[in-house]
This record gives sequence, structure tokens and C-alpha cells, in this order.
Amino acid sequence: MAKLIYAINCSLDGYYEDADGGFDFTEPVDELHDWFADLEATVGTHLYGRKMHEVMAVWHEMAADPEITPLYQRFADAWIDSDTVVYSRTLDDAGVPRARIVREFDPAEVAALKAGADRDLDIGGPELAGQAIAAGLVDEIVLAVAPVTVGGGRRALPDGVRLQLSLLEQRVFSDGTVLLRYAVL
Repeated sequence: MAKLIYAINCSLDGYYEDADGGFDFTEPVDELHDWFADLEATVGTHLYGRKMHEVMAVWHEMAADPEITPLYQRFADAWIDSDTVVYSRTLDDAGVPRARIVREFDPAEVAALKAGADRDLDIGGPELAGQAIAAGLVDEIVLAVAPVTVGGGRRALPDGVRLQLSLLEQRVFSDGTVLLRYAVL
């Protein structure tokens, strides 16, 4: 069975976005982006909320940019080579090929997707991922912890959920970002 992976950049104090909705403090250096490109190559389906989908859909435009770097091209190609399920009550058109809109998150449907997949799935956006974590569907959690505190905003991990984790990988990048990859037990 495929794994469901939640990978997110966050601040040291655990925020994906700051209090103003910004996330530029987590801009990855090339070596971290390269790590994410390797991960992306293993993913066959993305599960995103509307906001995360809008952030990630730019890879379709970037892939066609003749000025794109080889590293970004590799990530874009892998992202485009995946299906996307967008969970949104308001969006009518996903705006990119291989994407469909689903109105409500249903843990049983996600479990069925995992069981039938031949490539891993990833889930993006802390609210949606929080629902999947609470439902016991997430198999791996990856945090790219930036060396900054932002003091508030949107949390990368849900409140009220206790998990036992096993460290699979740790790595420090040149900008001080620490990657922590855990299996959910």
C-alpha cells in the first residue's frame, strides 16, 4: 500500500505561515529544494486544500518558462506528472490538468486512494493534513524547520493530536534549516 506523506516547511516555533499569512521565511535553499524534488518524484497523487493548491499550481506555468533552472524544472516535471485532489467548497475549476475538486474530506475515500495507489500520496496544507493526521491516515511527517521564529500564525501540526513517531531521517542544510522525517507509529 502507498504511504500518505505530510511534508511542510515551518518555523522553529511550528508555524507554516506567520500572523500576516506570509511564508517567505521558509524559502528553501537549492539543496533542500533538491530533496523535495526527490520526494516529489515518488508521489502519484497530491491531496490539497484550495489555498495549497493555488500555491502549488504555479508549477505548471513555471515548467513552461524557458528561464527555469534545471533543479526547478525537475521539481515541476515531477509535480505535473501527478494527479491532484483539491478539497474545496468554493472552487469550481481546479485550473490545471489531472486535478479534480472534492467538496468534503472523507477519511474512507483517502484510505481507499492509498490502498489502490501504486505511488505514494502527499497531503498539503495544515488544516487538511490535520484532518488526515487525526484520522490516522498519515504515514510520514516531514518538517523542514527554518531557523526563525515568527511568534504566531497558522500551525504546521494540529492541536489536540498525540502521535508516536520514529525518526527516519535528519539533515541540516546550509541555511540552517533542519529536515526531520518521521514515520507515524
